[in-house]
Amino acid sequence: MINSGDVAFVLIGSMLVFFMTPGLGLFYGGMVRRKNVINTLMSVLFCCGLATVMWFAIGYSISFGEDVGGLGVVGNLSNAFFSGVSATEAGPYAANIPGALFAIFQLMFCIITPAILVGALEGRMKFSAMFIFIAFWLLLVYYPLAHMVWGLGGFIAGLGAVDFAGGNVIHISSGVSGLIACIILGKRKGYGILAYHPHNIPMVFTGGAILWVGWFAFNGASALAANGLAVQAMGNTMIASAAAMLSWMLMESILYKKVTVLGAVTGAVIGLVAITPGSGFVPFGAALVIGALVSPICLFFMTKVKQKFGYDDSLDAFGCHGIGGIWGGIATGLFAQSAINPIAQWDGLFFGATELFVAQLMAVGISVIYSAAMTTVIMLVLKKVMTIRVSPEAEALGLDISEHSEQGYPAFSGIDQ
Repeated sequence: MINSGDVAFVLIGSMLVFFMTPGLGLFYGGMVRRKNVINTLMSVLFCCGLATVMWFAIGYSISFGEDVGGLGVVGNLSNAFFSGVSATEAGPYAANIPGALFAIFQLMFCIITPAILVGALEGRMKFSAMFIFIAFWLLLVYYPLAHMVWGLGGFIAGLGAVDFAGGNVIHISSGVSGLIACIILGKRKGYGILAYHPHNIPMVFTGGAILWVGWFAFNGASALAANGLAVQAMGNTMIASAAAMLSWMLMESILYKKVTVLGAVTGAVIGLVAITPGSGFVPFGAALVIGALVSPICLFFMTKVKQKFGYDDSLDAFGCHGIGGIWGGIATGLFAQSAINPIAQWDGLFFGATELFVAQLMAVGISVIYSAAMTTVIMLVLKKVMTIRVSPEAEALGLDISEHSEQGYPAFSGIDQ
């Protein structure tokens, strides 16, 4: 039966998760140079429109429709344009809320995922090319991966792997795809020579705060009910993010002798990423460990690995979300308990079982390989048929003017600091 309390809980959760995407725009916008802030905001904003229309038309059906051919890769189009998706009757994924509410809640994840990805491409990709890239990426990467992980009959779900709120579907897919796309797109002009500094730390702080608040709904409302599992997920969310923030601050104080707002906010966000897949499966103590360990792991990739290989992941979509999501998926296989959530068929490795840990490794590997392969195809085809990168002159001028004829700071003299 439809439960009005659960409906209210997931409705409010949906609104809060949607608000995370504008928050991500502020978070990213403060990190870039002043001449690119409008382009960065627009790159996040258009995902709200494009992802919504595509989700309504075909995305929900491909992600959560009846499985095609028993392969567990995509759903059919029986729910295209929300056909058979009721605003008053329950659907196949939750008996206590209307099917349309489940579809709307899942839409919010679909919106923010490509918005995370675009952070890797900041400062040099043509807006028209980015728009087309994201459309095909949603079609060929996000929808199939969502079906494989969460859809009825999904291939990854069939392995016994679990993903409570999007470690594979959201963070690994966007982070790994961002890495591949930024390599194919090429580096920003002067990358490795010029220093790129965030232009507005208070904007980063504000965006990070919005993300932190929204993440309680991101994970908590994924229980799809106002119950103890939602409490578990929200508690884990807070504990992991706090531990990751403190861990990052500790590393900054050791390595650089000072702590920074940018670092503290980044640490909190990385902790939120890491706990996402296991938030509804692991005990509170495990959340502390997951959060404390994710910061040194991600910092290593964002500094040493990135410097070693020389790729220009502008806003560290891969370093934060890709690596954080991978660690979170593996950690779920270490710490999960079926007593917390019986969707997990087995306990984690540290509680005496190996099956879930192996399944998590397989799920992470499939997500990485699939996202990387499909993004490579999309980017290479686009590069073949159209110009995907702005001219050196447009890049030097800034994408705010060259791509949008707008300025974030009309009094800006043109000299970035």
